[in-house]
Amino acid sequence: MADEIKTTAAEAPESRNFIHTFIEEDIAQGGQFEGMTVHTRFPPEPNGYLHIGHCKALTIDFGTAEKFGGLCNLRMDDTNPTKEDEEFVEAIKEDIHWLGFDWGDRFFYGSDYFEEDYRQAVGLIKKGLAYVCQLSPEEFRAHRGDIGVPATSPYRDRPVEESLDLFARMRAGEFPNGSMTLRAKIDLASGNFNMRDPVIYRINHMHHHRQGDKWCIYPMYDFAHPIQDALEGITHSLCSLEFEAHRPLYNWVIEHCDLPAHPRQIEFARLGIDHTVMSKRKLRKLVEEGRVSGWDDPRMPTLCGLRRRGYTARSIRNFCDRIGVAKSANVVEYGFLEHCLREDLNETAQRVMAVLRPIKLTITNYPAGKTETVTVENNPLDPSAGTREVPFSGSLWIEADDFMAEPIPKYKRLTPNGPECRLKGAYLIKCVGYETDENGNVTEIAAEYDPDSRGGDPADGRKVKGATIHWVDAATAVDAEVRLYDNLFTDANPDAADKDFIECLNPGSLEVLTDCKVEAGLAAAADRYAENHEGGKTAPAYQFMRLGYFCLDNKDTKTGHPVFNRSVSLKDSFKK
Repeated sequence: MADEIKTTAAEAPESRNFIHTFIEEDIAQGGQFEGMTVHTRFPPEPNGYLHIGHCKALTIDFGTAEKFGGLCNLRMDDTNPTKEDEEFVEAIKEDIHWLGFDWGDRFFYGSDYFEEDYRQAVGLIKKGLAYVCQLSPEEFRAHRGDIGVPATSPYRDRPVEESLDLFARMRAGEFPNGSMTLRAKIDLASGNFNMRDPVIYRINHMHHHRQGDKWCIYPMYDFAHPIQDALEGITHSLCSLEFEAHRPLYNWVIEHCDLPAHPRQIEFARLGIDHTVMSKRKLRKLVEEGRVSGWDDPRMPTLCGLRRRGYTARSIRNFCDRIGVAKSANVVEYGFLEHCLREDLNETAQRVMAVLRPIKLTITNYPAGKTETVTVENNPLDPSAGTREVPFSGSLWIEADDFMAEPIPKYKRLTPNGPECRLKGAYLIKCVGYETDENGNVTEIAAEYDPDSRGGDPADGRKVKGATIHWVDAATAVDAEVRLYDNLFTDANPDAADKDFIECLNPGSLEVLTDCKVEAGLAAAADRYAENHEGGKTAPAYQFMRLGYFCLDNKDTKTGHPVFNRSVSLKDSFKK
């Protein structure tokens, strides 16, 4: 296997996109596809939800078609009925549309080609290029051979008429699972084990989500896929690197079947991200064992999970574009994915004030009963976003971390006899005392404010040494639930062959805070979202000042009960 490489933002993806170079050669004068429209396809298997790894593949497939003014088909690879379902079909379509891609009227099911796949297989038998084999799975492995040792099959020279009869009876359902296969007759001594008379049909008596019980034999992917590509007029079959060793078989099927086109297969490296797994089998295990709340759990690398966490389509497409297309295996830092989201949200997210771990702050010299509003910018980077008025009074909520009774060195927030601090957009305050409960826990902080410092600047121009802290007006604040997410795995490579990925799970990947306080206007926006939102879209995103970027949870937010998910922190850990 190729050595893994670390991908950094500094690498220019365009210079590494060898796929575009190949296609330009193919469509140039004298090329294989001279004068033809570039035609690609994205063929997901509907046995789970798309994840960020699939996203790289689909952006390559659809993006390449866009670049060359071509077409891209969406084809459900539903040739294995074991775990396929229409639920996954609809979810895949939703995710692709969310990312901004469209297939027009070019939507297909691999199972719709079953009759043609069967006809092509019969054609190979008639040409003496396929035969029915009765080796059991155990016998098949025993006859597979080894490096320098050819495979064997006692059925390889079976008469054509006998194979035709048995194959028809396989279709008719006469034989049990595993009792027979149809194998292509290629080369039992090939150094490429994929070419050692590979199985192209197997028996599987199972109900198909689309074809029902019409079929009990199913084509293998390596046989069905090139046939379907050719029938759809695909010029370039772009697939991940594990299919490189299967390319000779892809070309063999194209060459020996009666097909109208000859697509070219090009492979690229799959996307790997640290601190996660990409195997649908492993993701399914997490879901089925209840280790996550579902396929759309915000800790999952699925697109529906990332969307629920607050990832935007633009940030994900930007991520895929910037990591580029490589021929060697990639391991990308999760921090770079977060970096791309942070860049996007920094430009677009409204700034709001929320307090996650609240403690009461009382301004003792603020006039009793007085209320006012302070003006806050919605987004300092976007003047067109305007400003809003936020209620202010002598009773506020602030973060518990913004006060220390016994400060550590260089602590610049509220502390008895400590420095003046700014209340964001409001006034300067100075701590004058605090109250505790019977256990010594601080329950309330007392402060005095400078009435001549509205906006946060003292009238006499004195230097303010303390920090600026955010706050929420206690009289108008609304309770909210906030969910803080971290990596699902503590290990950077939980997918390694020598590790049990379940043992690598991070027990601290989710922290739920139920007593948070948010601006009344933010709670009203959450109510409007709960009443009107539709699935398949990212919920509104906000920057909680000093805390990070958060979005409304698109499933659990209800009227009167706002739920926010932390999408990403403010601090960027990615080394640019």
